[in-house]
Amino acid sequence: MSDNELREVKVVHLGLDRSSNTPVVILQEKEGERVLPIWIGPSEASAIAMELAGVKFSRPLTHDLVKQVITGVGGKLQRISITKVHENTYYAEMEIYQGDNVVRIDARPSDSIAVALRFGAPIFTQEDLLGDNTIDLVEPVPGEPTSLDADSLKSHLEKLDPEDFGKFVP
Repeated sequence: MSDNELREVKVVHLGLDRSSNTPVVILQEKEGERVLPIWIGPSEASAIAMELAGVKFSRPLTHDLVKQVITGVGGKLQRISITKVHENTYYAEMEIYQGDNVVRIDARPSDSIAVALRFGAPIFTQEDLLGDNTIDLVEPVPGEPTSLDADSLKSHLEKLDPEDFGKFVP
């Protein structure tokens, strides 16, 4: 995979796909309008939303722990790359630098995005995964955050009881 096939993207929306009622993160190329929607699980959506909103907990959650482990062994997440889609499953790679050593770790895009946001690391995707897709997202519910407005997400998440997250466990 060469860098000229990769395009840097950013998280522009986190919502629910109306047709499947599944969380979807929308990535948009930084220098363009094309997007890449990736359907994710509720716990990963919560992890992404909490980081975007700046919500911190007294004890590290899983993605915070991953950041601490990488940092603790002298590593730095350089970037993540969403590398391919196969049979409706997206694949990603976390590129970690540890001194002169580079380690590439296979990971789910949702987890990779959550960790990248915690590091402030750039997110890349293969050029051919980007498209002019439109996703029918659930209409806004009064009082509920529907976009990446950090203040409204933070307010909403601060009101949640930790027990609320248990209902998402399959």
